[in-house]
Amino acid sequence: MFPNVDWQIMMEQTWETLYMTLVAGVATFVIGLALGLILYITNESLLLKNRPIYVFVSAIVNVFRSIPFIILIILLIPFTLFLLGTMLGSTAALPALIIGAAPFYARMVELALREVDRGVIEAAESMGATKWQIIYKVLIPEALPAIVSGLTVTIVAIVGYTAMAGVVGGGGLGNLAFLEGFQRSQNDVTFVATVLILIIVFVIQFIGDRLVTKIDKRSA
Repeated sequence: MFPNVDWQIMMEQTWETLYMTLVAGVATFVIGLALGLILYITNESLLLKNRPIYVFVSAIVNVFRSIPFIILIILLIPFTLFLLGTMLGSTAALPALIIGAAPFYARMVELALREVDRGVIEAAESMGATKWQIIYKVLIPEALPAIVSGLTVTIVAIVGYTAMAGVVGGGGLGNLAFLEGFQRSQNDVTFVATVLILIIVFVIQFIGDRLVTKIDKRSA
């Protein structure tokens, strides 16, 4: 059915896609969570409100979140070359993947924290909790389902980013679909690569939904 598909190469490129998604996803979670917390606490009068810091961080997040990913990859080529010495391969795609996804996730974290009832924060403060205790014992646990749900959406977006990165030599299934499928008019290669990307997305969404459900049950 798929005469042009080299299954060994297809599996290798699948692992490259998974590698980029996993590494970029972990880095995005750490950086995005930190940025989201900064955005929230510097804009909340009950915590560490600091308008100049909020405006500065918010501007950075907005700039990188607004740049289309394919353009961001091109803009980051000098930085990637300086950092890694090459712009080709799955590892070389990581800086663009992380810089492209982290600001998006940061906004989702900020929105998740804003959904926490302000009365819960006031209650914790009245009981003598410090600012940092409120953050890691009240805010994060209360917002955890939304934080995990936002991470799932972001990782799914990262899978899409890896496909776009493949167009400029980033490796993975996107690179295979473009070079072997599109440029050589081998539609079966493009089809199989697309199906594998869809399977990855479905698995990520399933795992994310199950985690959110478990967290909701524990907090209920």
